[in-house]
Amino acid sequence: MRVGILCASDSELAPFLPIMEEGRTSEKAMLKFHEGKINGMTVVALFSGVCKVNAAIAAQILIDTYGVGMIINAGTAGGMNPELEVFDSVISTEAAYHDVAPDILTEFHPWLESVYFKADRELLDLTQMAVGKMSTEGKVYWGRMVTGEVFIADEGREKINEQFAPLTVDMETASIAHVCYVNSIPFISIRSVTDTAAHSGTGHFEENCKKASEIAKDITAALLTELYNKQSS
Repeated sequence: MRVGILCASDSELAPFLPIMEEGRTSEKAMLKFHEGKINGMTVVALFSGVCKVNAAIAAQILIDTYGVGMIINAGTAGGMNPELEVFDSVISTEAAYHDVAPDILTEFHPWLESVYFKADRELLDLTQMAVGKMSTEGKVYWGRMVTGEVFIADEGREKINEQFAPLTVDMETASIAHVCYVNSIPFISIRSVTDTAAHSGTGHFEENCKKASEIAKDITAALLTELYNKQSS
């Protein structure tokens, strides 16, 4: 099975490229796709650019053109739950848009039962196994992520927390989950925290992004090992 690894930015993709074997690149829709193997699994990795539409374009191309059977979204996020610290990581159990009216998704295509796109159960189990065998800087949590195209200020943070109680916020996860849902393929997101309400990280944001991206890569690579072991058994 081919696995899609979809990152939002070049800095989030960068840690994956040195560990990719038999790599080759191709281009489509102004995006560069890197094909190879990581820990035995055949992968296609790229960065889509920030925002929901860019991520959705990349996800659909991964499925239609490159034939991936699942997509892992890897990268960074802002921490919303006050318990989260910078460099903690979150693995999605479900994802939702915080800036889309609920009835757009429940009363129209794709007629969801709720506003949440669930992560794949088997991938969640494999992440539990993977994380249990490794050490990471910061803690690893499993929980809800929300997505929207706005930088979160204090007043916006309170409203989102009241409505969704998410662990993290970003600009791509729910849109990738949405594409995977309508294509009936497994999805999971792995994101490491760069900033929180208490620690905005503005003075060291680029450094935080680089380190957080490495952490997300490590967890993703460990998941790929579990996928390979399962596939080989």
